[in-house]
Amino acid sequence: MKHSPNAPCPCHSGKKYKKCCQPYHRGSFPSTALKVMRSRYSAYALHLADYIIHTTHPNNPDFTEDTSQWRDSILEFCHTTRFIGLKILDFTEEKEEAFVTFEATLSGSILREKSRFLKVQGKWLYESGINQNN
Repeated sequence: MKHSPNAPCPCHSGKKYKKCCQPYHRGSFPSTALKVMRSRYSAYALHLADYIIHTTHPNNPDFTEDTSQWRDSILEFCHTTRFIGLKILDFTEEKEEAFVTFEATLSGSILREKSRFLKVQGKWLYESGINQNN
């Protein structure tokens, strides 16, 4: 999915895409777990399945060596979901572990999740998430 670099970033940071998530989608790695979380949300909105794969920890239940099938599954989700909004509710980061609690508005539903990130060889990866919806 094409997105103008001068358009607002899909992660709802209030910044232009080129000054927010685009550098990460092009290969720079985010310095914080919060930036990884925001850039993953944007990647879903922009159908960038490879970015989702590359920022997922091997302990994640969705992680698989069959990246072709995994990519197809991510893209199917992206094509059937509208990414309407993102709010960060809480963020804590230690040396090797971080948590981001967020609320994402998706196609008329709201997903609240507390995401766990682990630092592996200097890079933050999404390890797991606990659904916070009632």
